[in-house]
Amino acid sequence: MARLPYPDRSTFPQDLQDFLAKIPEHRNFNMMSYSISTIEQYIRQGVAQYTGLQLPARSRELIILTTAAAGQAEYEFVQHVPISESAGVDPEIREAIHRLEFDSPRLSADDRAVVNFTAAVVRSPFVSDEVFDAVRVVLSNREILEAMQVIGFYWSFGRVATVLQVEIESAHGTAVVEASRNFTAGRKEHKDH
Repeated sequence: MARLPYPDRSTFPQDLQDFLAKIPEHRNFNMMSYSISTIEQYIRQGVAQYTGLQLPARSRELIILTTAAAGQAEYEFVQHVPISESAGVDPEIREAIHRLEFDSPRLSADDRAVVNFTAAVVRSPFVSDEVFDAVRVVLSNREILEAMQVIGFYWSFGRVATVLQVEIESAHGTAVVEASRNFTAGRKEHKDH
């Protein structure tokens, strides 16, 4: 059982209720909704990670899985199994990451560079030259910064789940990704009118 009761969305300001109705019901987002002044911006940042990054979707999912595994955020890992699968992450690679086998031969050299960089960022405020030089071969300058933002976003998302003991729920599949795309498409249509 979670350490805090889930907030009652019906008590939120109407504009926040309307915004939250656009995304799938999600226990961790529900818990984060206690912070009514920041939840919308937080979710919008998450939407941007599915719709606006140069970072390839597969790399993004490797980063999220590694952040979850290294941060012991099982809730987050479970949610990203189907999303990572749809982005092309093979089950063997996902399981190696889950077991913290970041140098597994199942991972390509490029995957190892991304995964080891992510694990290093999660574990320490500093990254060795060796780890950084390896990721620079794989990711552009922009993609490195996008990777760091994805790491930070999912580290904080995972900590909400672990510290507040949010119950692991069945994975939402790709519903969050689809909602992100629809949300962005809706904003573009609104701008065009």
